[in-house]
Amino acid sequence: MTPDEGFMRMAIDVAKIGQSQTSPNPLVGALVVRDGVVVGQGAHLRAGGPHAEVHALRMAGDLAEGATMYVTLEPCNHYGRTPPCTEAILQAGVSRVVIASVDHDPRTKNLGISRLRDAGVEVQVGVLQDEAQALNKAFFHRVDTGRPYVVYKAAMTLSGHVAADTGHSQYVTGPAARAQVQQLRRNHPAIAVGIETVLADAPRLTVRDETGAATGILQPTRVIFDSHLRIPVSAKLLDEPGRTIVITTEQAACDHSEKLSQLTAIGEVEVIPVAQSAGHLDLAEGLAAVADRGCNSLLLEGGPRLAAAFFERQLVDEVVIYIAPKLLMSGKSALAGSPSTYMGEAISLRDIQVEAVNGDWKFTAAVDYGAAKDAADEMR
Repeated sequence: MTPDEGFMRMAIDVAKIGQSQTSPNPLVGALVVRDGVVVGQGAHLRAGGPHAEVHALRMAGDLAEGATMYVTLEPCNHYGRTPPCTEAILQAGVSRVVIASVDHDPRTKNLGISRLRDAGVEVQVGVLQDEAQALNKAFFHRVDTGRPYVVYKAAMTLSGHVAADTGHSQYVTGPAARAQVQQLRRNHPAIAVGIETVLADAPRLTVRDETGAATGILQPTRVIFDSHLRIPVSAKLLDEPGRTIVITTEQAACDHSEKLSQLTAIGEVEVIPVAQSAGHLDLAEGLAAVADRGCNSLLLEGGPRLAAAFFERQLVDEVVIYIAPKLLMSGKSALAGSPSTYMGEAISLRDIQVEAVNGDWKFTAAVDYGAAKDAADEMR
């Protein structure tokens, strides 16, 4: 490992301090190094707060002059809620900047690098690029596509069931797996379910501690997909801390104007009407609205029909599935979509990782829609 790689790895570790706190901004870490010694470090901690470069430069003080800065993402070059980081770097007199990844935001993309180089700063780009890009895959995805990075989470038996025929599902997996799910929720600024899950399970959709109480940390935004605006005004999750977004159809919002008013009067509740087709809301439009409200990623927790609709519209990017070593002779499946006719319709997964979780298994993978399309073309 070269010295540049070693310092950049440290910067990546520093960036992780802001995990789950910076959306819609990216995770960024920065170091100021002088004569081989770290004299300043910083992470971006929250949207609207100082960027990582500013924290690192403040710590370094006068020692930043003539030093090298290591930063995991191209320094911004535009005025937003904070001034451009490129100007702070130039004012501090940094002579060399090592950047892991180019920003995807068109307001900065390659412009921060050009600004520094034009001012005479030596700039190197691409050190530990893959690691840095993985750190911000959700941010890049939102910027590139206009919708959040969607992670589908499910807990099922080895026989593929998420609940008994009665709907009883407490608990499919053990305490260790359920604790991991709370951490997973912390890592996403939004959690989504369908209205059927709200009506059947009365979920809270919060990050909770070991006692079951909602923690004092920033709670994810709860997103409810509800085509006919059936959510009760008395729904338990509406009383939980944090924001709730109800995605419904324009027709339902018109038909239930009184309920819409009651919901929006509760407090941190927003109802967003979107277009509809055959009685179903436009999921892509709903996701775009969630992205516009500051969510880089979304954790999709069900139910089976909503999850299947997401997959059928190719809106799921990654899966995290917990599998318990249990068999049910009958029960509710994780997905309830359109009937399938041949195995070529199956959606393939790649980059698979399997982890043992105290008797259960955690299965993580990226979704590959292209493989299913290739198989379908072969069948034709």
